[in-house]
Parts: sequence; structure tokens; C-alpha cells
Amino acid sequence: MRRLERATMIYKNSQTKWIITLCLCVVLSMLVNIFYHFLNHVVFILLHLLFSLISIFSLMVLLKNISALIMELKNSSTKLQTIFETMDMAIWFHDYKIGTLFITSGMERIYGRSTAEFYQNIDLWKEVVHEDDRGLITERLEALKTEKEVTSIYRIIRPDGQIRWIKDKGIPLYDGNGKMIEFTSIFFDITESKENEDRFSTLVEMSPDIIAVVSNYEMLYINFAGSKLIGASNPLELVGNTVYELLSTEDYEKINHEFSINGAKNLRVEVQIKTLQQKVMDVELSCMPILFAGSHAVLVVGRDITERKKSDTLIKRLAYNDTLTDLPNRNSCMVYLHDRIHCLAVESLYVLFLDLDQFKRINDTRGHSTGDMILKEVANRLKSSLEEGDFVARLGGDEFVIILENADLQEIKSKADKILEAFTQPLFIKMEEFFVTPSIGISHYPSDGKDQETLIKNADAAMYLAKDNGKNNYQFYSHALEESSSRKMVLEMALRKAIKLNELSLVYQPQFNIITGEIFGVEALLRWKHPKFGFVSPAEFIPIAEETNLIIPIGDWVIKEASRQMMEWNKQGLNDIKMSINISPRQFHCQDFAEIISNFAEEYSLNTKMFELEITESTLQNIDLSLNILHKLKSLGFNISIDDFGKGYSSLSYLKYLPIDTIKIDKTFVDDITDPVHKGSLVKAIIDMGHNMNFSVIAEGIENEEQLDFLKVNHCVLGQGFYYSKPLPRQEIEQLLFAQASAGKSERT
Repeated sequence: MRRLERATMIYKNSQTKWIITLCLCVVLSMLVNIFYHFLNHVVFILLHLLFSLISIFSLMVLLKNISALIMELKNSSTKLQTIFETMDMAIWFHDYKIGTLFITSGMERIYGRSTAEFYQNIDLWKEVVHEDDRGLITERLEALKTEKEVTSIYRIIRPDGQIRWIKDKGIPLYDGNGKMIEFTSIFFDITESKENEDRFSTLVEMSPDIIAVVSNYEMLYINFAGSKLIGASNPLELVGNTVYELLSTEDYEKINHEFSINGAKNLRVEVQIKTLQQKVMDVELSCMPILFAGSHAVLVVGRDITERKKSDTLIKRLAYNDTLTDLPNRNSCMVYLHDRIHCLAVESLYVLFLDLDQFKRINDTRGHSTGDMILKEVANRLKSSLEEGDFVARLGGDEFVIILENADLQEIKSKADKILEAFTQPLFIKMEEFFVTPSIGISHYPSDGKDQETLIKNADAAMYLAKDNGKNNYQFYSHALEESSSRKMVLEMALRKAIKLNELSLVYQPQFNIITGEIFGVEALLRWKHPKFGFVSPAEFIPIAEETNLIIPIGDWVIKEASRQMMEWNKQGLNDIKMSINISPRQFHCQDFAEIISNFAEEYSLNTKMFELEITESTLQNIDLSLNILHKLKSLGFNISIDDFGKGYSSLSYLKYLPIDTIKIDKTFVDDITDPVHKGSLVKAIIDMGHNMNFSVIAEGIENEEQLDFLKVNHCVLGQGFYYSKPLPRQEIEQLLFAQASAGKSERT
């Protein structure tokens, strides 16, 4: 087209002078003929010859340029025809005045028939219309009589049986008498877009979620499932209604604020919707601005999360409340204590760590049900001994913590005496009298510690002093108390040399698939054999290592030793056994922890996917730092497990964002399975939550068949515990692993 325009411009600009020249020569030639009497014969001939030559030359130039212009027009016409031929469209032009019909070859591609067939039968385009759409053609022909453009969408059947969707735009031209003199129809094959549209529409209608389009808070569209959730029998009951009737004022203002003021492009929000039956439903909404029917609107996708919210509330309650006594639990206590010591209004506080004397004996002789009743009564007496605003929590077992703020030393002594006085009277359980007395250790903030763990630890140490002093009394923590613990000092000094003296070793507790009975992994556990004290319990030396930061080099040794052992097993053909390693919070939060463990894996040529790092929930207190490290470890291929799940400090609101693979149900919860009152309700809740969040769930501390059967019924397929095996030295665990490998080979052969 541009070349055609350029040629036209050349013609207009250059041909004018040649036409003028030609005309001028003709005029001059005529003048010479008129005045030839006055001219010499030779001059007359020369002038005639000159003007004739100029005229002929001008005429030839004009003819040449006209020929070039005609060629340009022909080329442009050819190109335009080529464009029509290659476009996914067809043109039908009928000139009724002269009786000519023009059909582009696009009809062949769309209809699967030759243009010759259409020239022979001009009604062929109607005859191949799908029988269900014949009525549309009748309506189309009637609409064309209004002398306006008509666009129709219908189906045709091609000779090969294919059904294609056609968009047909008809443009009629009428004369002054209302007679059609020309008709142009433009055909488009819209099969793919129509099928995509139908497919999308089907997906929308089949979705169990609410999918709606809203404009100016008026509902323009809602799918069938969404209308059912809101309580309507069909979508038409809701279309045209405003969303004010469904949302609370607070939720409406929240959404309006985000879209109207903050200009949100994508909004995710949880709201409550009132159904047409006035029932309240929790819904998670995703809102996004779109164009709908040419106007600005908002696409709303909503999911009913009512049951999930109930489960979250239950799990949160289980996570922060002790189910037996209804007191705050350890997690809640730690959060509360952390908040109070960082509150400007709190200048000082006291932590009272309370442990019941002889409770274990009562629990063992009278059973756990009696012990639970005693713990409930103890909780009631503690609450009645304190004032409003005082905080009391159950840490677990028969341990309780009381937090008292901005009180002087005399007030603390008075309250401690009052607590002791409350237990001078017997407890009546199942028609029996029980005398239970408390031993209380007291630490002070800030003199005895500036964080919650230190304060509780020191109060715990003071409590043991109270027990050593005859029980049923209270003792205040002092630094002299720590200095008097000679065993702890000896262990600390010896622990510093334990690696060099080869006193540390690893044992391995097998982890089983409780459905198949096969070992799928082992948990590496640290042991220490002291030359004087013999085997020292990890419960004793691990806290010392944590406190002195020795846990970092010890933890590195554990990783290295486990990596070396895993390499040996791999060489011997045991490539499918997962190795789990416990990682301490201090070691985990080392700046280069991810690089250290990655280097070990590379040094020993290990598959990181077969390495599982177990961290406790307390590790996640600094959630931002922890997330950064966790993502590094995941990028390196390591599996992440949360150990002792349910006993730590992590917020469940963060759990869904953590890149973890496995949660381990703590032994105390597994023990609860055989409890006649709770019957493993907490274990079931944790298993359900884990599966809903796509975590693997493994139960630890399985000790009997009743626990195992409960776990099977509730779809927990992974477990470990003394029911299967205690932690074993390397030689013994290898016997089990090789025996299993040999059995597997025998079955395959």
C-alpha cells in the first residue's frame, strides 16, 4: 500500500509538467500553422519538427509512467489478494446490480470445500450449517432486512465430519428504494477460541469454589457452586444483588479500602459471609481487577474455609493450652514470658518453677487417670491461690510455672507461702485422700536472667535445691547454687575434651514404615562415655553443651560422623536408607551452617535427599533468620523435619510457610493414645493437620501394639520407638539393614 501511495504521488507530481509540456507543444504547433505565412518555409518546417518531437517524447514519458503506475496497482492488488488468501478469514462479496460474485480462497480453508462448489451453489454455506443452528440463520436473514450489519455465530459441518465454529459478519448495502444492491460477508473460524471459552466456562462451573464477577459491588456473575454455597438454588437469585448483603460492615470496609485507596491489584483476604439462610461462613477470597463485557470489574474467587478455621482454632488451642488442666502450656508460657520481659511497663518479675513432690509415685501406683485428676485439682488450687493478673502455666508432667510482675521480695515470699499453705489440705480423688506438696524454685528478672529460657532454667535449678532441702518449700536462685554443682563443672570440662579423646559415639534407632514393617531410615543419636561416670545421659550433657556453645563443634562432629557412616553404607549397597540428624538451635543459627553441612555431603559424595535434618520448634523463634537458613538447606536438597512437634514455641501461623517435609509427633503425645480420657485426640489432630499441609508424619516413642494400631487406623505410616527397637550400635543396626536388603533381593529373584 505504501508503494502504491508513493507511485500515486510520483504520478501526481511528475506527470503534471509533462502534460503541460505536451499541451504547450500542441498549442505552439497550432500557432505555427496559423501564422505560417509570416514564417520562412525552412523555419516553419524546423518548428513543426521540434514541437512534434517534444510532443512525442512527452507522450512517451507519460505512457511509460502510466504503465509503471498500472504495474504498481497490479502488484498491490496481487499482494492484497495474497493477504486475503493467507488470513484466517474469508470474504464473500455479491454485487446484485451486475450479478457478480467474488469469494476468497479462505472459504476453502474454513469450510473444507472448493470455491468452485460455492460458485456453483451460492446457498451451500447455509446447507452445511449444523442442524441445531439453522434457526440462527433464519434469524440472521430477517435481521439483514433492517439494513444494518449483522454478526452471527454458528456451527458448520465440514465434509470430513469436523464441526467448526464460524463468526459471520454480514454487511448489506441497499439503494434508495430499499433494494439490496450489494452484500459482503466476512467469515472467521473461531473454533479454538470458542472451545477454549467453553472449556474455561466448564472449569468455572465445575469448580467447587465460589467464582464471581463484581462491579461497583453488584454481582454480575456467579457460578453454580458459588450460589449453592451462599444458599441460593441457582445463580440468577444472586445476579444483580449487592455484596453488602453478604459481607459484614468491617469486611466490606477492609476490601473497599484496599481497592479504592491502596489500589490493590491482587487482594487475598479472609472474610465472613452470611448466607441467604443467615448462616455465617468463613471464606478465603482472592480478588483481581479484570475487564468484563468491556467494563472494569473484579474477579472474585472464594473458598469455604469454615472447617479449616475450626481445625486451626482447635490446633491453636491445643498448641497453646494444656488440654488436661486448661492452663496455658509451655509454648504459651514461653511466648508470654518473652513478651513481658520486653514490655517497658515491666521493671522486674519473678518466675516460680513448681514441681510436685512424690507425684511420680502416685502416678505409678494409682494410674495415670488418678494422676490426671490430681493435676487438675492442683491447677485449680494454684489459680485460687493467685490474684487476677498473675500468670500460671503447666509446662508438662507435674511441672508448673507462675509469673508475678512488679512485686517486691516480701510479696513474692508471701505468695509462695500461700501456695504452700493451699496444699496442706488433702486432695480427694476417687474417694481417696492424697497429700501432694510442691517444691518451688524462684528466679528474678533481670538479675537472674534476661531471657525466658534462662529464667526458667534458673528457677528449675532453684527448685532442685528446694527438693534437696526436704521438699515442700521454696528457694531463690543464686549464682552460688550453680557454683556448688561440682558434677556439672566436671562434665563441662570433660565435654570439651570428649571429641579429641574419642569418647563420643553414635547409635542409630531404626525408623519403620509401620504398614510394611520395613526400615526406611535411621536416626543418629549421640552418646558419651565418660571415663569416670560411664555413659552420661544426653538429657544431662546436651544442656551443658548448649549452654557453653560446645554444641557447635559437637554438632559438627555428629554431622561428619553420620556422613562418613552413610558413605560406608552407600559403598556396601545401602543407598535407600535415610539418615536423620538432630540439629541444635545454636548450631542451626550459625551463619555458615548450611555451607558446613553441604561441604560434608560433598566430601562424602552423599545424596542430600537422603539426609533429614531434625530441628525443634524452639529453633524457629527467630522466624526470619530461620526461614533464610531453611530455604538455603532446601535448595541444597536436604529434607527438613520438626522434632517433638507440639511441645515447642513455633507459631502455627508460620507453619504453612516453612519449607519443611516432616513433622515428628512427640513421645508424650504418643503416650496419650492409651489414655482412657483423651484417647489420642491430640495425635489424631496432628496427623490430620500434617496430611492437610502435605507433610510426612512420623510418630516417635511407640512402645506397644495399642499405640501402633491407633497410628495405623489414623493413617500415620511412619514410626520409631522401643516397640520396634532401641537405638543400636553400628554393628547391630548394620545387621538389620543388610538382613532387610538380602530379604528384598530374595523376593525379587
